[in-house]
Amino acid sequence: MKRLFPLALAPIVLAAAPAADPYLWLEDIEGPRALQQVRAWNAETEALLAKSPRYEQDRARARAILDDEAQIADVDTVLGDRVTNLWRDAKNPRGLWRVAALADYQSGKPNWRTLIDVDALGKAEGKSWVWHGASCLEPDYARCLVRLSPGGTDAQVVREFDLTTGRFVDDGFVLPEAKSDVVWVNRDTLLVATDWGAGALTTSGYPRIAKLWRRGTPLAAATTVHESPASAVQVGAAAFVDATRRWPMVSVGHTFFERELLVQAADGKFIPLGLPKGADVTDVIGARVVAKLNKPADGFPAGALVAWSLPDIIAGRHPKGELVMAPDATQAIEEVSASDNVLWVKLLDDVSGRLLALQRQADGRWTQTSVALPGNSTLHLGATTGKSDEAFVTVEGMLTPPTLYAVRTGMKPRAVQALPARFDATKYNVVQRFARSRDGTRVPYFLVTKKGATAPAPALIHAYGGFRSAQTPTYLTEQPYRAGPLALFWVEQGGAYVLANLRGGGEYGPRWHQAGLREKRQNVFDDLHAVGDDLVRTGVSIKGKIAISGRSNGGLLVGVAMQQRPDLYGAVIAGSPLEDMQRYSHLSAGASWIDEYGDPDNAADWAFIRRYSPYQNVKAGVRYPPVFFYLSTKDDRVHPGHARKLAALLKQNGNTVYFHEYLEGGHSVGADHAEDARRAALLNAFLGRELMRK
Repeated sequence: MKRLFPLALAPIVLAAAPAADPYLWLEDIEGPRALQQVRAWNAETEALLAKSPRYEQDRARARAILDDEAQIADVDTVLGDRVTNLWRDAKNPRGLWRVAALADYQSGKPNWRTLIDVDALGKAEGKSWVWHGASCLEPDYARCLVRLSPGGTDAQVVREFDLTTGRFVDDGFVLPEAKSDVVWVNRDTLLVATDWGAGALTTSGYPRIAKLWRRGTPLAAATTVHESPASAVQVGAAAFVDATRRWPMVSVGHTFFERELLVQAADGKFIPLGLPKGADVTDVIGARVVAKLNKPADGFPAGALVAWSLPDIIAGRHPKGELVMAPDATQAIEEVSASDNVLWVKLLDDVSGRLLALQRQADGRWTQTSVALPGNSTLHLGATTGKSDEAFVTVEGMLTPPTLYAVRTGMKPRAVQALPARFDATKYNVVQRFARSRDGTRVPYFLVTKKGATAPAPALIHAYGGFRSAQTPTYLTEQPYRAGPLALFWVEQGGAYVLANLRGGGEYGPRWHQAGLREKRQNVFDDLHAVGDDLVRTGVSIKGKIAISGRSNGGLLVGVAMQQRPDLYGAVIAGSPLEDMQRYSHLSAGASWIDEYGDPDNAADWAFIRRYSPYQNVKAGVRYPPVFFYLSTKDDRVHPGHARKLAALLKQNGNTVYFHEYLEGGHSVGADHAEDARRAALLNAFLGRELMRK
């Protein structure tokens, strides 16, 4: 592969990144020198991969799949007797925000009315707007707060929109571009956490001050209701709505995993909920706040759902919690959402989804009913209605296209819409297997292969292993963070596709996550190696023919894995990755993740981080597997410098590196389907070039 470097770098030969980092200039996100290098690497990668015989066919097919108008129109929000949806297709790459009657949607025949054409708005205003969502104020839902991001960054602009007139409100609420949190308190008051100016952000780059902003007054005149020190991770705004009222809350992230909520009382003051440390509030139902415990507390086990009376909390009566439910050793509570009288819980059981409907009885007990949905599937709990107590749930599997169901207690689930099959599923098998990690832990993974395959084949493992995020098996064409239909293309060519459920994630609740934290991070890497070794042991693949893929924290995972086991892996895909763990806490939002990884500025923490940090562990004379980095210049969460610097260092040491940095898309590297389709084609060409042709 042709190597492209700035002339100043040509004579440098490094065994690893020394104390004086020669690639620090690549952290200058939009610096001319850095972008010149990015453009050169992009051109080099495209010249190699776009000439693949499959590239254009794959790109066009991926785009057609992603833009297919037969896609499910998921409910974004239920607004009383209406629903909203963001629709994206070939004609509307950034999307149409639209509304339809709930009854028509339930019947499968919605008559959509467009509220905002995001593409047209961007064109008219000269902005590359990416939709970030909207929140509308009950009970009439006439006024909404619309969030738009320039190019897909986490930073966003917030503007007030009138649902009745279909226009932005003249002289309405407007928040300038920032990493803001904002919710309605009432029609004329907002609770806002934003960048208020000098000194208003945490060291992680998020707001640290929350204020009440009243209509007709300048933003600068907003009244402070909470202020946290800069050492906190983030101060945000939240609001829960039950059958009784709206409950505005200030959210204080002391650390990434420890968040305190303060609820607004009748006098306007914000009162701490006083929940156990580490409890995550999921929703409010019947004036009770429901939270998931990540540590044992007050006699309740870790992973349990517990409810407390909000009126008692506000009155200072320190109520005892009520056990809502406690999962067993193979289960984890993943999603929770309330309608007026039902608490809907999406449960994982050995990584397969189940839906429960829970209701509080007069004596304080919570009863649960299992909803009869297809088994051995992945469920996605979507929007819920209010007094009609209905939930929208999508059910899918790796070989089973998604079906959207409307669910009510005591009634058979009703299919609202189903995605047509994108491929012939009868040609493939999917199984769940368990590998044994170094310490004996059973690590689940899902495997898709062609039926009748007997010889070892190249394999692609996708994994994450962090931040309590469970990786659940979805339809092979419906994985944008895993490059859209790449998994389908791979198995069609005879490859084996694997989704691994490593420690550090949330597949088995808090214990699974905590087993991969900080100094225990090696468990996550060992789990991935165990899955790879199991593929070899069972004859699915062979050493050197296994590719690994991960994005964000998963990009760190694969960056470490390729260094620890270059004998096992033959190709690596790292999307929006963390790679320089010595500097991560000083780059973009990195300081917010110290709870997950440790603090590299603390000598004791750096002692275990430095053992695996990819940028600090490149060794001269070692040939690492070819690696493909994909990322976005506009990523304001994980700094682009991570991938840029590791790419430069690996190339300097003679390793094969493919690099593609998109200008837009933010952390998800996907401002629209065109980018997702292009990435799928590039990555399939990369895998074919490095694994299929040898």
